[in-house]
Amino acid sequence: MSFENKTVLVTGGTSGIGRASAERFAAAGATVVISGRDEARGQEVVAAIESAGGKARFVSAELSTPGAAQQLAQTAGAVDVLVNNAAIFPFGPTHELPLDQVRAMFEVNVTAPFALVAALVPAMIAKGSGAIVNVSTMVASLGLPGLSAYGASKAALELLTKVWAAEYSPQGVRVNAVAPGPTRTPGTVAMGDGLDQLAATLPMARPASAQEIANTIFFLASDEASFVTGAVLPVDGGRSAV
Repeated sequence: MSFENKTVLVTGGTSGIGRASAERFAAAGATVVISGRDEARGQEVVAAIESAGGKARFVSAELSTPGAAQQLAQTAGAVDVLVNNAAIFPFGPTHELPLDQVRAMFEVNVTAPFALVAALVPAMIAKGSGAIVNVSTMVASLGLPGLSAYGASKAALELLTKVWAAEYSPQGVRVNAVAPGPTRTPGTVAMGDGLDQLAATLPMARPASAQEIANTIFFLASDEASFVTGAVLPVDGGRSAV
């Protein structure tokens, strides 16, 4: 599957699932625009992609800041694929979560994808083609203690996925989401043994790698998934089956 002459924007592309996705698209010939908060990490990813013969550039973006998503869209320019991957996920019981953290999380997890789609989809419609892949989580549909705000934000993103598919698929823009289960990334290091304990409850009894999630994102964005839109695809080691 080739993405030659395609431009892909991956938010939160400096590590984990985002980096793996950026590298996957670049390996298929895409020009990848990577956004993130850490300039050094972003440039390191760009250098790694370029050393492998790919094309990439980094755009610094603090998506918890109002207006940052619109600025990112303007800097990125027209894209063929948008991967809404950036997210923050404070853990803790509802009564212990500071509201400022919850507001910042919804800004990144919900408002930023909304703003990016609103800014970037008109150019996709004008071309008559495009793909948007939103990164959700299995806890968008499971009531796991300590993940109330994070799960709620991703449940909102899943609903937006379906609405955007209904709104934009008639104009040639497909919109889908992936819902990963426990995944080993730099962002989940803080879970410690909890990641493996959660993964042990899955039929496959192990965490996913970032590359496994990235492969699914790549598929949904590709022409191989040309009749798939409005789907939320579980990539959870079978958790949704039991």
